[in-house]
Amino acid sequence: MDAFVDLLYWRDVKKTGVVFGAALLLLLSLTVCSIVSVCSYVGLALLSVTICFRIYKGILQAIQKSDEGHPFKQYLDQEVALPEDVVHKYSDLALAKLNKTVCELRRLFLVEDLIDSIKFAGLMWVLTYVGSLFNGLTILILVLIGVFSCPIVYEKHQTQIDHYVALVNNQVKDIVGKVQAKVPGMKRKAE
Repeated sequence: MDAFVDLLYWRDVKKTGVVFGAALLLLLSLTVCSIVSVCSYVGLALLSVTICFRIYKGILQAIQKSDEGHPFKQYLDQEVALPEDVVHKYSDLALAKLNKTVCELRRLFLVEDLIDSIKFAGLMWVLTYVGSLFNGLTILILVLIGVFSCPIVYEKHQTQIDHYVALVNNQVKDIVGKVQAKVPGMKRKAE
């Protein structure tokens, strides 16, 4: 988890740049080509590099009459299988999240709580407008850029951002309080 946080906060600029650049390049490629084409091109590029490197090392070994062996031997000897306990742990976590989501959607769609279902309907209505402005890949690109830029911007300007967020939060609470006072049946739930 610490490695992920370090990645988002650009602690190692080279590593973060590679991850951010590769992810952004992948998403931008998907806007132009299908996922099958992008995966095929990435596979071909990787194979081209590894085959050329293997041939190059083979020629060097033949010229120098050395016996270094396969250039990727250390990677071929590494274990790449996923441990069963880790797979079970994460699949159990995913199943628990899925079950919770299904229960929450059932509650919202079957109107267990009218106010929550109306809020959900409002969210779906707003998302129809978002969907008409952006496609899914554009939203993913914007999310990727936000994930890699917001933490560092917040870290550098934390006091100003906290000040303005507190002001906005107070304004929203005042407006919600006024609306709840004027609209019958919209009293706050007991906390």
